[in-house]
Amino acid sequence: MSRLSLKKLGPGLLFAGAAIGVSHLVQSTRAGADYGFGLVWALLLIHLIKYPFFQYGPRYAAVTKESLLEGYLRLGKGALIVFFVINLLTMFTIQTAVTIVTAGIAGYLFGFEINIATWSAIITLVCALILIVGQYNMLDILMKVIILTLTVSTMVAVCVAYFRGSGTHEIAQVLPTDTAGIAFLIAFMGWMPAPLDISIWHSLWALEKSKKDSINDDEAIFDFNVGYAGTIIIGLCFIGLGAIVMFNSGTVFSPSGTVFAQQLIEMYTGNLGEWAFIIIGIAALTTMFSTTLTTLDASPRAMSRTVDLLWGKKMKYGYLFWILILMLGTCAILFFLISEMGQLVQIATILSFLTAPFYALMNFIVMNGKNVPRKSRPTLPLQILSIMGIVILIAFSIWYLASIV
Repeated sequence: MSRLSLKKLGPGLLFAGAAIGVSHLVQSTRAGADYGFGLVWALLLIHLIKYPFFQYGPRYAAVTKESLLEGYLRLGKGALIVFFVINLLTMFTIQTAVTIVTAGIAGYLFGFEINIATWSAIITLVCALILIVGQYNMLDILMKVIILTLTVSTMVAVCVAYFRGSGTHEIAQVLPTDTAGIAFLIAFMGWMPAPLDISIWHSLWALEKSKKDSINDDEAIFDFNVGYAGTIIIGLCFIGLGAIVMFNSGTVFSPSGTVFAQQLIEMYTGNLGEWAFIIIGIAALTTMFSTTLTTLDASPRAMSRTVDLLWGKKMKYGYLFWILILMLGTCAILFFLISEMGQLVQIATILSFLTAPFYALMNFIVMNGKNVPRKSRPTLPLQILSIMGIVILIAFSIWYLASIV
């Protein structure tokens, strides 16, 4: 790939930053802690199933010069209204959840005696200032540094754990059969590497990037593939950390993402020594900070554009307005509804999981729309993979509903 294409990397890394978060730090590590390397098959399979639908985001933007939101509007306002309602119901809870985990890790690492709500508010303010002052260009530059730091520190942590660890590690793949194991498997695959609505965010980032650097569909796909490969590698790394450091340890792991991350850091330093604290600490903090920063940018960007399309005119300072709304909603949950956080996260998780088939189907239809040149539409293998993916995602949703009834 040419130097020019390498310089144009950006939206794919933002995608990786948004995707690599709780699903990797908490769920992938827990998968390794509970099943060793036995769920590697699940991580690889779900990445394959979701690949087309995530790829359609930047690909559609590069070909049509419009986001997936415009594509949804072409199918009728109903599809766009559904997205607006779903995003409105979930964005505050998701932002609060990722911010709390980030704040918990930051408080643990830096040791300042500040409560979790205050830490979360500080992190939210820092992220907002980065986005408002630096806008997309600052986000683009900063995310490249964060993703590089995250990748290097995580891979170093896994390598050190492997060579300093003792004993052999089973790589036999397993399929959970108990109720708790099945529920975890569904949640693990449902959130890996991320909910499908991030494809919409990716299309918006791709358009923003194109204002500075013109990107064709081949370059957009290359950029996406780099970010997507990153989510796979980091996911495997965190499974490895859980398998090497936590598997068969006898430790009872907390269901809280914040406490679980602290347990991960403590177990790692306990096994390898205090010197390893900085490595795993950086890996954990950059993992969650990248998610907090990108979600604070993406939801307001998507909501602003959705409102513009529904109203038929551009709202002045719409992006800033929705950042403010998201910040206020997040702080309200932090300071007044924190006791209901578990239930709110559960609702957001269920909505994100059950709407995956909707986003998959919409993306597939939009990418095959009349406004997309035939040469730019998905190839036959990708068409087949897409149809199989839609069927499997619907099956997962039915399986999930059956497991909670």
